[in-house]
Amino acid sequence: MSSSPRQDPYSSSLLAGSRVLITGGGSGLGLAIAGSIVAHGGSVLLWGRRPAVLAEAVSGLEAVRAGSAASDVVDVRDAEAVEHAVSRAFDSAPVTGLVNGAAANFIAPTESLSSRAFQAVTSTVMNGSFFTTHALAKRWIASGSGGSVVSLLTTWVDTGSAFVVPSAMAKAAVNAMTMSLAVEWARFGIRLNAVASGPIPTDFAWDVLDPGSSDVVGATDVRGIPAGRHGTPVELANLAMFLLSDACDFLTGETVAMDGGQRLAGPGTFAGLTALAPDDWSAIRARAKAAAAATKAAQTPSP
Repeated sequence: MSSSPRQDPYSSSLLAGSRVLITGGGSGLGLAIAGSIVAHGGSVLLWGRRPAVLAEAVSGLEAVRAGSAASDVVDVRDAEAVEHAVSRAFDSAPVTGLVNGAAANFIAPTESLSSRAFQAVTSTVMNGSFFTTHALAKRWIASGSGGSVVSLLTTWVDTGSAFVVPSAMAKAAVNAMTMSLAVEWARFGIRLNAVASGPIPTDFAWDVLDPGSSDVVGATDVRGIPAGRHGTPVELANLAMFLLSDACDFLTGETVAMDGGQRLAGPGTFAGLTALAPDDWSAIRARAKAAAAATKAAQTPSP
């Protein structure tokens, strides 16, 4: 089956006048969404922790349309830093939408996790999503402008998943936030929705989530997907754009699954990794450490 991008169904002015903040927007799925927003008339503000990566992302988007992108180095785990960064954002121009894309995850036997590893994942996904959503919503409510929030989740929000327990817990919390605040803030014109995607290959995520063994079927394995392929960043971006736009303002509080039928066929989690031996986990940890080292190197500006 072909995994090439489908025909663009949207008007080039779908998001004209919008300004969307994307956490984790310098790379991966966040950057794919940013590119689609810019191509459809909107502008983006990218948040991340790697200055060089953010600068490169903004440069690429600006080449598509001048004045369409900006960035800020922000750690979403820090509530005070988020509040200050949102204030800076509104000093430039109103923010009309948010994509909670900042994430951290890796596969590991849960009994081997340290408290630091647990907090690294949950503070980014759960705390970061709440801090950013809360800081923006306060301003939307005060100004009466309304806004749209889209959070990037996984299909494990309903089932949990072995071997990625911190992520499963945190994503489920953001799913609960989406449903809860959709009710609380609808009267202010604020909509919250989410996308629960199946596996979409991106550079760093694949390094830390793919078990690298043909003997087990984990959530990243195409053998567990009835559609017979992985998802693409373009498909996710198309769905996120629809949720951010005013094409269906009546839609709120929903988490839309986009996984090629994986969750319905089962298993769509990492349950199959119970078959891995200690040597397999050692190899997985080595790959994850190498990927983390490469990411850390990208965070350090060149002298």
